[in-house]
Amino acid sequence: MPEAVAAEKITVQIRVNGKPYSKEIEARLLLVEFLRENCDLTGTHVGCDTTYCGACTVLMNGLAVKSCTMFAVQADGSEITTVEGLAKDGQLHPIQKAFGDSYGLQCGYCTPGLMLSTYQLLSENPDPDETQIRHAIAGNTCRCTGYMNVFKAIRQAGRNMKGV
Repeated sequence: MPEAVAAEKITVQIRVNGKPYSKEIEARLLLVEFLRENCDLTGTHVGCDTTYCGACTVLMNGLAVKSCTMFAVQADGSEITTVEGLAKDGQLHPIQKAFGDSYGLQCGYCTPGLMLSTYQLLSENPDPDETQIRHAIAGNTCRCTGYMNVFKAIRQAGRNMKGV
């Protein structure tokens, strides 16, 4: 019987929500798995493993990426922000507050990805119109809502962030 070949291990250094992580991992480890299993941050969800649903969306150096089809080694040296990293000092981020206040979430599975896509959008354009909002969240699928409250939440978050 042939011996099993050990998977190659690589050391990565990734800042997640401002905290440095230096871990030896298998080269094939997905970023979403790194976040959930090595950083104990379970807000990033695994939905489809094909980038279709967007539940795994995180920010890498400020840009929204789908962490289910990206290897953790590709994030080596990067700053990752997960939904847990939006809140500061126990206070919800204006995006998180707006989603709750506007009923922009239902079961919550897609919510982390929608929030981080919203963060990127509002960082670039604090007052987007509906077409810009639709474009920004096009990679996020929600099966619970008709998106109207999501649009309302994003517009409210933009207004809330003007004071932040």
